[in-house]
Amino acid sequence: MTKTQKIVLIGAGSAAFGPPSLMDLYSSKLLSGSTIVLHDINREKLERVYDIVIKENEIRGNKFIVEKTLSRKKGLEDADFVIVAIENGDRFLLRRQDNAIPRSFGSTEIMAENGGPGGFFHSARQIPEHIRIGKDIMKFCPNALLIVYSNPISRICLALSRSVPELKFVGLCHQLALLTRSFLPDMLKKEMSELKLTTGGLNHFAFLLGLEGTSTGKDLMPEFNSKCKQYFKDKRDRFHYADLTFEIYKRTGYFCYAGDNHVCEYLQFGSQYTKIKDILDWLDRMENGKININKWLEQNHKKLMNGGYPKDGLFLNLRSGERGIPIIEAILTNKNSYERAVNIPNIGIINNLPQDLVIECSATVNHDGIHGIKLGNIPKSIAGLLRIEASIQDVCVEAILKKSKDLAIACLAMDVNCGSFGMAEAIFNEMNSVQKEYLPKFK
Repeated sequence: MTKTQKIVLIGAGSAAFGPPSLMDLYSSKLLSGSTIVLHDINREKLERVYDIVIKENEIRGNKFIVEKTLSRKKGLEDADFVIVAIENGDRFLLRRQDNAIPRSFGSTEIMAENGGPGGFFHSARQIPEHIRIGKDIMKFCPNALLIVYSNPISRICLALSRSVPELKFVGLCHQLALLTRSFLPDMLKKEMSELKLTTGGLNHFAFLLGLEGTSTGKDLMPEFNSKCKQYFKDKRDRFHYADLTFEIYKRTGYFCYAGDNHVCEYLQFGSQYTKIKDILDWLDRMENGKININKWLEQNHKKLMNGGYPKDGLFLNLRSGERGIPIIEAILTNKNSYERAVNIPNIGIINNLPQDLVIECSATVNHDGIHGIKLGNIPKSIAGLLRIEASIQDVCVEAILKKSKDLAIACLAMDVNCGSFGMAEAIFNEMNSVQKEYLPKFK
């Protein structure tokens, strides 16, 4: 029997983060009796989520001890696990600036989330606060595991590994589910439980490197490769698997599972295949989804306040698909479970990528932590592309940690979506002016 845990959700007021995490917690038998701390800096959002969670907890027989706090110090004291999903500033307003301003100076910026000139400024807004969180964890709960859901995951985690080297952390992204949720089982006519995937690369820029039968050990990559192009012929989706994904697959021989709208920002030729209208439409879809979830929470909070809350609650006993809670369970039970994709430092995992890079790879999880599956040298056609982005991430993180304007401009200039110091300086000056309240004081 494991002892009860203290699990802190930082950014708990987020509609996209709070409800899925609570679904996973309520579906966990192992974590019953644990203390769940909801922390956010937005009092109104925090109060709304807290009221709903208290009611949900009551419906389920008070499965957890639920606390709320605006104080990070108070929330983190003696925590066992910390899950963070935050954005510094208005997520979509700033994302649209990340996209539009570099393009106005001639950049081929596309997604502007984790890569491109816009990805630099997203990183610059996000990294300092995550470092403060990491340092607070080392002060108030040094043995806790930090689970990072925030983007840009690779750059945040790389900055954490450099600034708070003793911190235990893992970055998690659900992008692989795009392939595994329906496409792969349908293509191979097998349940996902029958398939063991091996992945490798960078977050939103990772590849399916191995596929085998779980019980048989049979290599299923030849079957995947023989069926893939024909299978997707009538399933191409401008938001996910379309022309860019299959151009990369054709040229390298390996499937990049992140989808066009993510991998486009890492490649010099991304804008030749992924159109800006598709990305802007995608942002509209994501923003509308956030607005709708917030409305749903607000409506149900009003029902709760007026005595009309659903009798069976809102959070079904289902898993969201996010891997944070299953990883916590695997650590506590020493399960030695297999995770298809985690983001951890590349220490002896992929030999022909920088060893201090934070990579996305498959791993095993047990009481001792998260252990990447060693891949050795990955194909040069993939490694070469990844090393370009690895160099950009290296300079990006260093520029932000040192608050160096010169390094920032160098990072922008070397980006595959820029390529000019003049353009880079113009982009930096405009973005630094428009987003100044959210950025480090570059000098």
